[in-house]
Amino acid sequence: MHFQRTLKETIVLEGLGLHTGKSIRMSIHPAPADHGIVFVRSDLSRRIRIPARLEFVVDTTLATTLGREGAVISTVEHLMSALFGTGVDNALVEVNGPEVPILDGSAGPFVRLIRSVGTVLQPRPRKFLVVQTPFSVRDGDRRVSILPCPEFMISFEISFDHPAIGTQFLRFRLSEEIYDKEISRARTFGFLRDVEAMKAQGYALGGSLENALVLDDTEVLNSGGLRYQDEFVRHKVLDSVGDLSLTGYRLLGHFVAHKAGHSLNHRLLKHVMDSPLGWKIMRASKMEADETPYWFSQSPGETLENLPATF
Repeated sequence: MHFQRTLKETIVLEGLGLHTGKSIRMSIHPAPADHGIVFVRSDLSRRIRIPARLEFVVDTTLATTLGREGAVISTVEHLMSALFGTGVDNALVEVNGPEVPILDGSAGPFVRLIRSVGTVLQPRPRKFLVVQTPFSVRDGDRRVSILPCPEFMISFEISFDHPAIGTQFLRFRLSEEIYDKEISRARTFGFLRDVEAMKAQGYALGGSLENALVLDDTEVLNSGGLRYQDEFVRHKVLDSVGDLSLTGYRLLGHFVAHKAGHSLNHRLLKHVMDSPLGWKIMRASKMEADETPYWFSQSPGETLENLPATF
C-alpha cells in the first residue's frame, strides 16, 4: 500500500532490556500522518521527544541508540524493524527506561502485538527515498553498499569461523508477508566466550537463553535449537531493516552487505544523506498505482560475488 499507516490501538508491554538488564514498560500509541516514529522517555522529569531518525543516532556499539538533550533510548532496531516490516509509518513510543525491551531477541513479539491490534490507513501518501547512484563504505573486509533498484531489496552475507554458522547468504525483496514469515522471528546471537567481557563493559546484563541465541565453541546452546536453518543471517537482515528505516522514508534501493553491522549501516546512511545529488524523494501518488510484485530468493550456491550486476 502506498498510503501511510498507524496503529488502530495502543500497545502496552513490559520486558527486560538486553544490555541494561532493567525491567522496562513501553507503550506504542497511534500517531497522526507525517508524524513518523518518535520515542519519548516517560520516566524523566521532562518529556524529551527523540525522533527515530538518522540524525539522532548517538551510538552503534552492539545496538542502535538514539539520543537527544541527554536522554537516550538504546536497542531500538528490533522495534523499528517490526514497525517497518508491518507497514507502520507513524507511532509515538513511550519508554520508562533507557532501552527498548528485548523480549525474545527477535522482532516476532512486536509483530504479533501489532497484528493483534491492527493498523489503519491514513489520508496521506508515503514518501520514498529513491536511490539514483551507487553508494558504498567499507571497513577492512566488511562492506555495505546501496544501489539503484526499483524496489527495496536486501542481499546480506555473513561469515563466522564457527561450525554452527560458517558462511550464510540471503537475498530478498521486502513484503509484509515475507518479513513476517522469513525474517521477524530470527533472534539476536552471541558467543559464550564474549559474555563476561561484555558484562564487564556494561553490556548484555539482561542477556539469557530466553532472549538470544548463545553459542559455545562448537554449537548452539539453546535447547530449542534454531528457528531457521540460517537464523544468524536472517537476524542481520532484521537489524538492517530497522537501521535503514531511520532515514524516515520507505526505501527504493538494493542494500548489499558483507559482514556488516549497526556501525557500518549508519556510516552508509550518513554517506547517502550527505550526498543529496545521488537520491530523490518521491511521493507515492506520483508512482505507479499498482503494487510492485515482490519475491523471495535463497540459494545455498549464491554469494555476493556472483550476484547479477543488474536486477
